[in-house]
Amino acid sequence: MPTTLGLTQIRQFSTSGPVLDDGGHHFDTHRFVEKLEREGFSRQQSEAIMNALSEVVSESMDNLTKNMVTKADQDKTVYTYKVDFAALKSELQMLEKNDFSLTNTNNERLVSEIEKLRQRLREEVTRTQAGVRLDLNLEKGRIRDEAATQELKVRATEERIEQEIAALRTQMETIKLQTLQYMIGTITGAGALILAYLRMFK
Repeated sequence: MPTTLGLTQIRQFSTSGPVLDDGGHHFDTHRFVEKLEREGFSRQQSEAIMNALSEVVSESMDNLTKNMVTKADQDKTVYTYKVDFAALKSELQMLEKNDFSLTNTNNERLVSEIEKLRQRLREEVTRTQAGVRLDLNLEKGRIRDEAATQELKVRATEERIEQEIAALRTQMETIKLQTLQYMIGTITGAGALILAYLRMFK
């Protein structure tokens, strides 16, 4: 039978469930003592084991709760995280907007520069084509001038050759005429000599 002191101690340790306030127990000490007694332990041994186990459990719970935060601290931390995340999101959106604006500006600048280069290229091509056409026209004119000059030279050469041929023909006709006159004179002189010779011997 439990003594008055034992019953007082049991009542002091008894609880209907885990007590989480300061100085309380985290398990039903009365049922634990009774279970130990049913296992063959004496009242004093059961209470000693219960006290030791209660100290260990209390110390373990104290160590465990030291690293835990209250709901208010947790809510405060969550709120701080939300504020930080909102600020980070706003900053990222701002950076993204700035990057987009910068990229759009760079793209517009590149498009403008490309259009300027295209315009310069078209102008250069047009200028080159005009220069080539001018050079071709000048070359054609030079070729025509050279052809006309050569044709004039050929005509002048042909005329000079014709003139020389005509002069040679005239000279040959003159030589023929002189030769014929010489032959006629020679024949006439010879005939006169023969007649004179014949008259001498008659």
